[in-house]
Amino acid sequence: MNDMLRAEVRRHPYPLIFATVSGAHLYGFPSPDSDYDLRGVHILPAREVLGLDVNHETIEVSAKRDGLELDLVTHDAKKFFGLMLKKNGYVLEQLLSPLVVHTTPEHEELKALAAGCITRHHSHHYLGFAATQWKLFEKESPRRVKPLLYVYRVLLTGIHLMRTGRVEANLVRLNEDFRLSQVPDLIARKVEGAEKSFLPDADLAFQRSEYERLTKELEIASEASQLPERASARSGLNDLLIRLRT
Repeated sequence: MNDMLRAEVRRHPYPLIFATVSGAHLYGFPSPDSDYDLRGVHILPAREVLGLDVNHETIEVSAKRDGLELDLVTHDAKKFFGLMLKKNGYVLEQLLSPLVVHTTPEHEELKALAAGCITRHHSHHYLGFAATQWKLFEKESPRRVKPLLYVYRVLLTGIHLMRTGRVEANLVRLNEDFRLSQVPDLIARKVEGAEKSFLPDADLAFQRSEYERLTKELEIASEASQLPERASARSGLNDLLIRLRT
């Protein structure tokens, strides 16, 4: 499997700083039919960014290789660095993913700079995404497990980040600390495939109460967090970008 992912990365038209696996495989609950979400950063040559029109800031490739569905999305370094400074939890999760397909020394530099991008305002990213996924879960009939797992995943990631300053996107590892008794069953339903990937309506009241409780817990953790108000890594990211372009 890793060989296939690496082969896909090698097809990329630009040099890559890194490529990692995101999505359900990173979060700890891939289904048998889950595709592979590859994310990364590419480097556009100076001649392509100095003109009036800048193209290829984001490159998206969806492919099916030997029956395996792959989704590769990369951003140019400047765009990705800007997202890092905009309190975007996704890009930090992608950058720090332990599921590495391609890496470089600059990837290690970037990971070191990531700590200077984390602020207490990253809580808004996780609160917003949890609310979106909860609305999706609540309105469906029958209700799928997948959006509910995303609700738990992002809320626990956000709380953990506010308390520790560390990004952890894997729900299994997060729940080693939070010990939510419902999470292992939900993960098992998702991992086992389509037959068990729905929840009975009887669970709705309990799941709603947990969503509201954890939302409040994230809000409290954000207010109490010792994380800074502003990112401090802008200068370091700027220096790295200049070196990458020259």
